[in-house]
Amino acid sequence: MAFLVESPKPVEERIVSGEGVGQWSLLALRRWLRYPKETWIAAAAGIGIIAYLICRYAIPGAAEHSRWILVAVLLGTGTPLVVDLARKALHGEFGSDLLAGVSIVTSVAVGEYLAGSIIVVMLSGGNALEQYATRRASTALSALAKRLPRIAHRHTSFGILDIQLDEVQIGDVLLLLPHEICPVDGEVLEGSGTMDESYLTGEPYLISKAVGATVFSGAVNGESALTILATKLPKDSRYAQIMQVMREAETRRPRLRRIADRLGAWYTVLAVGVALIGWLAGGEATRFLAVLVIATPCPLLLGIPVAIMGAISVAAARGIIIRNPAMLERISQCRTVIFDKTGTLTYGKPELTEILCAPGIAASQAIRIAASVEQYSRHPLAHAILERARLENITLAPAAEISEKPGQGLRARVEGNLIQITGRKQLQQVSPAIAVDLPPASAGMECILLIDNRYAATFRFRDVPRAESRSFVHHLVPTHRVNRVLLLSGDREPEVRYLASVVGISEVLFGKSPEEKFAIVRDEASRAATLFVGDGINDAPAMQAATVSIAFGLNSDITAEAADAVIMESSLNKVDELIHIGRRMRRIALESAIGGMVLSMIGMLIAAAGYLPPVVGAIAQEVLDLAAVLNALRVTVPSRELSPD
Repeated sequence: MAFLVESPKPVEERIVSGEGVGQWSLLALRRWLRYPKETWIAAAAGIGIIAYLICRYAIPGAAEHSRWILVAVLLGTGTPLVVDLARKALHGEFGSDLLAGVSIVTSVAVGEYLAGSIIVVMLSGGNALEQYATRRASTALSALAKRLPRIAHRHTSFGILDIQLDEVQIGDVLLLLPHEICPVDGEVLEGSGTMDESYLTGEPYLISKAVGATVFSGAVNGESALTILATKLPKDSRYAQIMQVMREAETRRPRLRRIADRLGAWYTVLAVGVALIGWLAGGEATRFLAVLVIATPCPLLLGIPVAIMGAISVAAARGIIIRNPAMLERISQCRTVIFDKTGTLTYGKPELTEILCAPGIAASQAIRIAASVEQYSRHPLAHAILERARLENITLAPAAEISEKPGQGLRARVEGNLIQITGRKQLQQVSPAIAVDLPPASAGMECILLIDNRYAATFRFRDVPRAESRSFVHHLVPTHRVNRVLLLSGDREPEVRYLASVVGISEVLFGKSPEEKFAIVRDEASRAATLFVGDGINDAPAMQAATVSIAFGLNSDITAEAADAVIMESSLNKVDELIHIGRRMRRIALESAIGGMVLSMIGMLIAAAGYLPPVVGAIAQEVLDLAAVLNALRVTVPSRELSPD
């Protein structure tokens, strides 16, 4: 007997029909509760300030009672912040936040409730923004986990049975459908086709799979169904190993110490010291309060965030998405730059660069015959041959008896001739006598064309470097004071060394797995501030380990989540612009912060001497705050400095 169970309606349909409103409200509440408490504090304080301004200036007769709104704001939102800051102080953590907490208490003592409420908004808002940035690693890990399928198709005596991924056992025979992501590491038992393993190697090439070939979890199957034998448990498969590296990166990534923290550490001690000296020297507690009022670190709490937000908007206008605002403070300080190869320094699209023909074979003839067979292949090298045929207006011939058997390459009959396209290693193993006629091997990729079991031509390919790669690499040392430039790739040594020689990089690391990339970048970042630039899933762990990381394009949501910034237009010139934006932002932010603090210190000395009452000090501080903000807004003004030198 079979039982039919009605599928539950989607939440959206139930809301429209009036069903499940309570459940929807609960889901919405849970979604909101995921935000950190600092976000709620900033929102509540902001709403309170708006309510105060409305009562004070828009509602007749309510002005005299409007201050109680600010009192409620400070009690409800300022109290938890002050308590947290006091707890930090007890543990020896001093920064601009601590002085902000003292300023909140001081503002309450002198009746400057509006100033105190504004400090609450800036302090809690900045903390919420920082917490959001620190959660990126978890977001990237979640995206990585979501990519793996939840079920596998197991062959049983009753047919194909869908099972949960954690139910897969070593020795299970699984069906992998077209375009599915492989759930476990295994071996092909039946079928042939191609798989995209770029998440592992970073290389944009489809890998041929036939009986006996190894498949890896996380690889994307091509257009043919494959039957595979599970050789590892899901928890031990290749994809699980990469996820483990991501978890390690998440837990080990050091927290960047912000500019405001570094400046605020000594500024807080200085301000409290001056306030105490003024109190003890004059014997008046009002001097202590006056000093702290004018010492409120608003140039830090306002000037630096305004400069950062301005830089984010400038970057967005140039096609650069800033995911971690803290990176803007550090990117210009990076003294080591590490590049991934494919899709970063290259376009990620192989091009046919050379055709070596046997005597009696013309290049156009070799292209025509090869393209006539390759038109039935999805391999990127096939696309390169077809593109050359298209550019030369070569008419293709019909092909028949097309096959791709293990160890034999791609075979077909064209105009009565047996055509075979294979690799050097395959040919040396199967037909060593024919392989004697091959030209010497070189760096890069190649395929061999045989006509009726005779050598006809060698096609050589390159993943062409970006036009700006060499100039950008040479631009890093003199302009951005970079000490070391490394090329880190999972590709073969000849191809990596060739690219390094073309673009001018002397330090080369090749054939590296995601785990090895992570370890290398982590070690480099421990020695010096390190910038990593990549574009593939296999780069995500390394991005987590770097001081600052940049992803090219949105080829992978996992890479984008792991990176500090995403370049929408894949161009190294955009990386250069981002470094300039960060450098300019940092300089202007320091001008606003340090300039404001210097003026505040002058006011602190005057207040300590008893010549600046608290109320006048509060007004003077507001003027300094305005000057710091206006200077910080210069970040948004167009500048020639943001263009590549």
